[in-house]
Amino acid sequence: MLLVEDDRELADVLVRLLTDEGYAVDHAADGHRGLHLGLTAEYDVLVVDRGLPALEGLDLLTRLHRGGVRTPTLVLSARSSVQDRVEGLDAGAQDYLVKPFDVEELLARLRALRRRGGTGDAEVLPLGDRVLDVGTRCVRAHAGGTEIQLSARETQLLQVLASRPRQVFSRAELLASVFTEADSVAVVDTYVHYCRRKLGRDVIRTVRGLGYRLGPA
Repeated sequence: MLLVEDDRELADVLVRLLTDEGYAVDHAADGHRGLHLGLTAEYDVLVVDRGLPALEGLDLLTRLHRGGVRTPTLVLSARSSVQDRVEGLDAGAQDYLVKPFDVEELLARLRALRRRGGTGDAEVLPLGDRVLDVGTRCVRAHAGGTEIQLSARETQLLQVLASRPRQVFSRAELLASVFTEADSVAVVDTYVHYCRRKLGRDVIRTVRGLGYRLGPA
């Protein structure tokens, strides 16, 4: 595990805790060191603070993704607004935990991230006359050409729909599958709108009274 946390006292506690749980932990106290370690070593999971010196946590994630790093990431931050959490997830984090946090919850979320690690990063799914590349978070034509970049949550929403293209998903099911940090199904409608704005209205079909499904091939 790579832990990027500038609070020395908290970092020391987390390193001891995680080591006791069986993790081999590398610690970086600023964003630049975290970037160097993230690009030069392989990890099963990253834990990244947002308010880092030298390089802000979300900027760190963006640079790691540009460098091809797809390691499952948990953002650990005192910034707790819905907008803060959305920004963290859209930057590519798979989970977001607000400080102060419960230790058992942190450990459970890390176990969940490790189970997800290494699965799906290279997945390419049909999306009508295009394909969704889950690893690079982009949509392109079958024959290549221009790529349309997606956010992490847009990618995950389309991944769920494309994995079962004939199934109609209720908004509640999509909320539980993709937007686990949100408490309103309205966020599902918002991201459906984002996907349609980038890819066209037909990419996701509304099934009145039931929910959403992948658009027609």
